[in-house]
Amino acid sequence: MRTSRTLLEIVRANVFTFFNGLLAALWVVAVMTGRWQNAAFGGVVVVNAAMGIVQELRAKRTLDRLAVLNVPRARVLRDGVEREAPVADVVLDDLLVIMAGDQVPADCVVLISTGLAVDESLLTGEAEAVAKRAGDAAWSGSIVVAGQARVQAVAVGDSSYAARLGTEARRFTIAYSELVAGTNRLLRWIAIMLLVVGPAVLWSQFRTDENEGWREAVTGTVAALVGMIPEGLVLLTTLAFMLATLTLARQQVLVQELPAVEGLARVDVVCLDKTGTLTYGDIRFDRLVPLDGGPDPARDGALLAALGQLAQADASNATAVALAAAFPPVSPPPADTVPFSSARKWSAVRTAAGTTWVLGAPEMVLPTPSPGAPEAARTRSDALAAEGHRVLLLASSPHASKTADGEALLPAELVPVTLVVLAERIREDAAEVLGYFTEQGVALKVISGDNPRTVGVVAATVGVPGVSGAADAVDARTLPEDLDALADAMEAHSVFGRVTPHQKRAMVTALQRRGHVVAMTGDGVNDALALKDADVGVAMGNGSPATRAVAQLVLLDGRFAHLPTAVAEGRRVIANIERAANLFLVKNVYSLVLAVITVLTLSAYPLEPIQLTLISTATIGVPGFFLALGPNRRRYVPGFLGRVLRFSLPAGVIIGAAAYASYAAARGLDPGAGVAGARTTATVVVLIVAMWTVVILARPLVAWKLALIASLVVVVVAVLLIPALGNGIVLLEVTPGALLIAAPIGVVAAALVEVAERLATAIVNRRARAPHLGVG
Repeated sequence: MRTSRTLLEIVRANVFTFFNGLLAALWVVAVMTGRWQNAAFGGVVVVNAAMGIVQELRAKRTLDRLAVLNVPRARVLRDGVEREAPVADVVLDDLLVIMAGDQVPADCVVLISTGLAVDESLLTGEAEAVAKRAGDAAWSGSIVVAGQARVQAVAVGDSSYAARLGTEARRFTIAYSELVAGTNRLLRWIAIMLLVVGPAVLWSQFRTDENEGWREAVTGTVAALVGMIPEGLVLLTTLAFMLATLTLARQQVLVQELPAVEGLARVDVVCLDKTGTLTYGDIRFDRLVPLDGGPDPARDGALLAALGQLAQADASNATAVALAAAFPPVSPPPADTVPFSSARKWSAVRTAAGTTWVLGAPEMVLPTPSPGAPEAARTRSDALAAEGHRVLLLASSPHASKTADGEALLPAELVPVTLVVLAERIREDAAEVLGYFTEQGVALKVISGDNPRTVGVVAATVGVPGVSGAADAVDARTLPEDLDALADAMEAHSVFGRVTPHQKRAMVTALQRRGHVVAMTGDGVNDALALKDADVGVAMGNGSPATRAVAQLVLLDGRFAHLPTAVAEGRRVIANIERAANLFLVKNVYSLVLAVITVLTLSAYPLEPIQLTLISTATIGVPGFFLALGPNRRRYVPGFLGRVLRFSLPAGVIIGAAAYASYAAARGLDPGAGVAGARTTATVVVLIVAMWTVVILARPLVAWKLALIASLVVVVVAVLLIPALGNGIVLLEVTPGALLIAAPIGVVAAALVEVAERLATAIVNRRARAPHLGVG
């Protein structure tokens, strides 16, 4: 399983891009003009690429170390000894042991099967589990839902069925990201704009009388095109994701798909499995409860032996492990077994003496109890479940539990013998975590395979809204199969019991069809399909290998309390990248406006490339970097791209118009200043308005943001006042006249940007019907 890109992929992604290629070509042209200052933007490209490579390599090392804790492993038989080995080490003809909860590590042929059943829906789309017998094929990527088997690998790695289907696509290709999608759309628009506007600008710069020679014409064209390239936006987006990933990694949260961090912030429904999520999952045997008129089960040797055999025959699930700790294995072993399945919810053994013992959910073992002992058993089990206990029924029959062709089937004439009560511990942090989600307006749905009464009591204990006890839980066996009707039931209720694995998957799909963004948490093999289909799948680190394999986030230490931190990181990423995108797009828009005006008026481009480098560094690159990586708790609001455009388009038009107005004013009012003096005036205007744009996007202005803005202002003032910097490097000709023209135009334009921002905010507020939150 890949959790990060290779070194070659990292270098290629950060260096060999369309915009870097264009900037490199423009840098060569700028160098040919003879003014090294105007080629300084090339340094920004190198710094951006180097920073992106270094940061991703740091993240790669951390993620790869953490991923070792979650690496899928296989049970391999070598030299007659069973041992665990990484799935990547499985070779052709290896003998493997697979059991419930595993994801089949390679294409195999079954040699010995003990009730093996696999779910191949991730590969074939077929919903029903498939029984596997000796000689059958078991495909890699399918999930073992019942039983165990000894198999032999016949195809591994890229030769396996799953690899050929491409179902192992991981981090950089799966999860949907509104940020990535919106940013990519912006980049496509900008690329088209460059192809259309670039030739026109080049033509205009050679036609204008204001440029003296080809060098100035080329310099103006380079400045226009460089201004329209968002050279750091992709870098900041990647860095924001990386920082979130590293922050979560320090808390033992493995992010297997980067956009999943953002996805959690967009979630409005969280579906929770009970066992292993709300509870610790370490089930233990509590007691045997005798049925009315029955013998003391603790003194019944046959009964105790049957429980030992049931535990011994199916040691792959938590219930069997709990029973095995209380009831040691006995001899002789059972003559036949039916392993536990989450779909049928019972298991069985048949003794050599001809008695079949069935252990499972009372309502599944006795689906239609007749009057007398069966009905009393169901009544007693329901009462215990309503107290929050996990209850199983042990029943016996003289008949077999399989049909003639080997299919599992409840035997006839089942007689209830005793109730088996199991105990679970509720997580201490569960109530706090659910309270957090409730405060954030996230709906909670508890969906479990356990008795609805038990699930209802646990849900009420941890504070699921609208749930007061056992009576508020819904038995999933009564739910409709139609997805629209199922969605109605999901929105009307919060707790569901006796949910099958495929019902969990259908529930996620039904909610998604209603427009919800769904997160699913779980730890068992019965959760794997739902986790795979959810917008964000979250697996517990102690969960089944199949569940961890399909999840996008893995809580390696199994602590449910990490979810609020993950949500907060997602919100920080979304809100901060939106701020950074606003800064970059404002520059792209005013550069486009200036380019169009120069084409229409046949005038020189109002800014030199080095002046744009100063503007970009002081008002976009540096503040964008800190704002993209700083704290931000603003709640997620849909419509990232629309909000960015609503602010950036008017702000960019205002800045572009103000820059050209100041350039034209300087040319008209002070003809002796020439093009260089007019460009100085335009540069000062852009610096004033762009710095105010930073102030707007940085609100609220907490201490660290005020310090950042003050530092940037000091740097800009120093460049303007120190001739060695202003004139020697940035090619500015700062005069009192230039400043007198620039100051009023800059102040008026800044005020107009402020008004535009408030109007854009008012539109967003009306559409969202919520107050504008800019918490930093």
